[in-house]
Amino acid sequence: MSTLTHESMINHHQSGIFARSLETFRTWRKRQLDRRALAQLSARDLHDVGLSWSDIAYEAEKPFWRA
Repeated sequence: MSTLTHESMINHHQSGIFARSLETFRTWRKRQLDRRALAQLSARDLHDVGLSWSDIAYEAEKPFWRA
């Protein structure tokens, strides 16, 4: 007779991997939205925050997975 129970056979690492993956996707989505918002700033907005168009272009052109 087996002493293994259903609970002991569950892969507890699975939820950790899923949680990390979900957090990664959320981070990527936030970067994408933030970069899109940066690209929409007016010249006055850029001046107010101390950024130039080249700063925005550099940031906006990065792929979502790059910080």
